[in-house]
Amino acid sequence: QLQLVESGGGLVQPGGSLRLSCAASGFTLDYYAMGWFRQAPGKEREAVSWIRRSGDSTYYADSVKDRFTISRDNAKHTVYLQMNSLKPEDTAIYFCAAARGYCSEYVLAYDYWGQGTQVTVSS
Repeated sequence: QLQLVESGGGLVQPGGSLRLSCAASGFTLDYYAMGWFRQAPGKEREAVSWIRRSGDSTYYADSVKDRFTISRDNAKHTVYLQMNSLKPEDTAIYFCAAARGYCSEYVLAYDYWGQGTQVTVSS
């Protein structure tokens, strides 16, 4: 059974850091492009960062560039999102997703989704 499970979310003060993990099971991660998305209350799901199958190219939304870093360890079947200098506007549920095709910023490009992990940035 193909599954993506996110972890690492929580409550953090502005300026703090969190590291999200996305563990994949039931499929070979190497064959999939991966993405991190987030959805705040009352807003549409938006792309945060996405990474090619090999990990040699990474992409970021302008709102998180220079603060977030995506990486993957195919041997460990895990994708990471290191989030630094967090802001209150980063508060959202964060989802990881897997795409059989090319990595993309578009929700519809992804075939499988995790359940999400809550990130709250507040003092």
